[in-house]
Order: sequence, then structure tokens, then C-alpha cells
Amino acid sequence: MLGSSPAFGAMLEQVSRLAPLDRPALILGERGTGKELVAARLHYLSPRWEQPLVKLNCAALTESLLESELFGHEAGAFTGATRRHTGRFERADGGSLFLDELGTLPARMQEKILRVIEYGEFERVGGSETLQVDVRILGATNEDLPAAAREGRFRADLLDRLAFDVVHVPPLRARPEDVLELAEHFAVAFTAELRRPFFPGLSERAVEALLAWPWPGNVRELKNAVERSIYRASDPAQPLEEIHFDPFATPHAPAPDAAAPDEAAGELPPGSALPLDFRAEVDRFEQRLVLRALNAADGNRRVAAESLGLTYDQLRGLLRKHGVGGPGRPGRPPA
Repeated sequence: MLGSSPAFGAMLEQVSRLAPLDRPALILGERGTGKELVAARLHYLSPRWEQPLVKLNCAALTESLLESELFGHEAGAFTGATRRHTGRFERADGGSLFLDELGTLPARMQEKILRVIEYGEFERVGGSETLQVDVRILGATNEDLPAAAREGRFRADLLDRLAFDVVHVPPLRARPEDVLELAEHFAVAFTAELRRPFFPGLSERAVEALLAWPWPGNVRELKNAVERSIYRASDPAQPLEEIHFDPFATPHAPAPDAAAPDEAAGELPPGSALPLDFRAEVDRFEQRLVLRALNAADGNRRVAAESLGLTYDQLRGLLRKHGVGGPGRPGRPPA
């Protein structure tokens, strides 16, 4: 997991404190933020790190298949069950079970999982033997589980047991300082995958585009955009000039201006919806402008201040406020 922004650092610090505790945990975040990586970090920083980390996407299976995958089944339990099947809880015994898309669990599965958490026991589908397991459950979702519990779609008692602590994975737009670090990491890795000798870097135009984009798909979208842009680049030996954000865009059509998404028409940036935290949105906008100015000025603060129509002291105040532009590379936070 890469990043040095304050929001990302605070999340990693919480994970480090939570990992050694033998308690369930919930991981909340938008799509593409890296919830599965957070679950892996919780597991491998815990005393269970030598035991299995078993994963299951709860939204990918029907209720009957989900029950069989979670708890296993005996031979003859249903048509086609010709042999015993070991479920994920058994496979995760002594380790951790990561349940992705937790908010999609059917009511009956919620009840059975609650029993495993409370008593550490269950029966296979079609079986009568009670099995004992020791499993730490790590759940992830982008759904508002407290709201689902109020509406009766998610058991409040299960939510209470799962939410010993909740890790909120920040969206990429809340950690703009990490965009270039992640982009370069993905670029270097994909360049090696293409068997090219080196990654020539990002042009100023590409840097500005990456910093201005709101990233509704978060880190997953960033990885796809960077890899797509490298593969489409006409001259692999030159710094990457154009970022292809939309794979469905017509070739040679003008690139979308993510920095000014139809403000005149009163439209919100992609990924935003009312109501908004006005102060937080203003802070993010300030942060993006400062980062763009610093990168365009190659880290020269006086030049960056002039380009924004600010005094040097005003720019320094903004740098302290947002924690960006530290020593080293332009637009990066201090180490």
C-alpha cells in the first residue's frame, strides 16, 4: 500500500493498532479504494499471520451457494453434492476470513454468521455434526450498514459484533498528494510488464491532468488509466503526454477537462452528490490548485505563488494548511 498523505497515514496507523487485537473489524470505503489490501494488512500484522487468510465475495453467489461456500456441505445434501465440501470457515480456522460486499448478505446467512462469531460453531449444510472454529472476521462494504440496520436489511446485533472498530479507507480525491506516487508506481510496473527498458516519466501536461481528475473509481481507476495511457502512447521513449481516462471515448476526440467539469452549467464533478461538505470541497480544490502550481513551477514556491496570484507568505500558509509541498519532489508532503 503506497501513500504519504495525512489521510492515508492516519488510516494505516489505525490499522497497525487494530491488527494485533483478536476482534472482528469492518472496512468501509468506495469502490477501488483498496479495501481488500487493508484486510490483508490487518491479517498479516496480526498474530494469525502464519495461518490462512480466506476470502469470499458475498455478492458473487446465490444464497444457496453462499451457504455452501461459507459452511460447507455433506455428500448428498442436495442434488449434485456427490462429496463433502469444506467451507470457508473451516478453511480459515486459526486465521482470518475476509467477507467482501458484506452488505449483500441474506438475512439467514447473517443469522448463521452471528452464531459463528458468538459461539465459534456451525454445522455443514446437510450435516448434524457441530464444528468448532477459531476465525477472525474482516468485513468490507461500500454500503451504509447503520442505515441498512435501521431499515431492517442488516441485523443490528450482527453489526454490533462486527464493528468492534471501523476502518474508513479514504477515497483518492481526499489524498491528492498520493496520486503522482501511485501513478509512477503503476507506470514503472506496467513498463516492465511490457518488457520496455525504462519509464520515461510524466510530462507536465500529464501531471496536471492526473492532479485535476476527481477519480470516482479511486486507485483502481488510476491504475487502469495509467496503464491504458502507457500502452496507447505513440512514442514509448518520450515522457507520457496524454492520460486516457475514458476507455469508451472516441479516438482523437478532445480530452475531457476534469479541472472544470461544466461549472458554468452548475454541474458537480463526477463522484459528487448533494449534500456536500462545503468546507471540505473548498479545501480539496485549494489543495489541487497548490499541487498543480508547485509541479508546474518544478517546486519553486515563489514562482508557484506568482502563478496563483498569491504572496509567498500566503502560499506558505496554504502549504502548512494542506500538508503539501515539503522538501524533495514538488507537490509532495514532507517525509
